[in-house]
Amino acid sequence: MKEPYHVILKPLVTEKSTILRESNKYSFVVDSKSTKSEIRHAAEEIFDLKGKITQVNTIRVHGKPKGKLFRYRIGRRPSWKKAIITIEEGAAIQIFEGI
Repeated sequence: MKEPYHVILKPLVTEKSTILRESNKYSFVVDSKSTKSEIRHAAEEIFDLKGKITQVNTIRVHGKPKGKLFRYRIGRRPSWKKAIITIEEGAAIQIFEGI
C-alpha cells in the first residue's frame, strides 16, 4: 500500500464541490495511479473515518491545450485525477468545515 499522504494530494475547493458537501460528498485531487480501494484506505487513515465511507468515485480530468505557442508547440495543462468520497450522514471531514 502507498503512503496515505501520497494518495490524497489536496482537497478540491470549487463551486461544484461546495454544493456537493451538502450531500456529504467531498472532493480531492488524488494520485493518478491510485485505485479506489487505496483512496478509501487513505481517507480512513487521514481523516479518521473507519467504516464511515460509503462510496468512492473517481474521474480522470484531461489537461486542456493552452492557446499560446511555446517553441512551435501548443502548451497543455497537466491531466489529473479527482476522487469524490461519500460519507455517512452525521459524519464530517474537519478540513472542510471552516470553508
